[in-house]
Amino acid sequence: MISVRHEVFIEVAQQKSFSKASQSLYISQPAVSRHIKALEAEYGIQLFERKGVHVELTAAGRLLHSRLADVKRIQEETAFELSSMKDVMQAKGILKLGGSTTVALYILPRVLSVFNQVYPQINISLLNRNTEIVVDALLNEEINLGITEGRTKLSNIQYQPFVSDRVVAVCSRKSPFARKKNYAVQDITGMPVALRERGSGTLAALRHGLEKNGIRISDLNVKVRLGGTEALKNFLVESESVGFLPQKSVMRELEQGDLAELSFEGLHIQRNFYFIQRKGENSELNNIFIKLAKQTYNL
Repeated sequence: MISVRHEVFIEVAQQKSFSKASQSLYISQPAVSRHIKALEAEYGIQLFERKGVHVELTAAGRLLHSRLADVKRIQEETAFELSSMKDVMQAKGILKLGGSTTVALYILPRVLSVFNQVYPQINISLLNRNTEIVVDALLNEEINLGITEGRTKLSNIQYQPFVSDRVVAVCSRKSPFARKKNYAVQDITGMPVALRERGSGTLAALRHGLEKNGIRISDLNVKVRLGGTEALKNFLVESESVGFLPQKSVMRELEQGDLAELSFEGLHIQRNFYFIQRKGENSELNNIFIKLAKQTYNL
């Protein structure tokens, strides 16, 4: 079992701050300092060094953090496997997920509901960020399983296909562009456009789709960039701009008539979502979640 001192060390390493670690652990900052000093005395080496208002791990600290991550992962997996041997309803464990915006808001809720019914004792946390941040969180061992859009070229991540979705062009029903549903693909360069933020999987899919038609993002008349699907969707409802959003995220607005879908000839954008795990790891809890998620969507 990882000791309290080691848990404090992990939190300080993650927060890069003694004061922030004390807040998240609900203990005083002097108590955090005592735990770290005791660990440094035990190992006989400095684990942190101050960098302005933050702290950074030393070489020794990075080694300890890496080893503790392995120990904590094995500890959590063992607790799950042992507790589930008798009764899955009593299985205990921690499922740390990360999902890109579309996944977290429109795909995972259904899966999490089913999973919670089968494994009610499993504690679930979900990081909802864009694809780039979810990948970083996985590599930094802040999550153990991610669901993201597309594949990167990183060799230390393993991918497993999940579901697909389309990215569609939409605008407000009050926008003048809603009067006509079909356009030539080059027409998009003359329209005001609202986009997701850099690092977004939706933006990456749009960029790829446009480039196949000889159009670059820089060719567009970009009026605004917004972080998050909901923020962009709400902006489009109230503006005259054209935007590109996951089909699953705008189905209600299209049905209710708040948004209208536009078609650009030759522009077909489909995104594939993948489960991502750190290469070389084989978590039974992750595998169970992946299997149940695919069953939920009949894959």
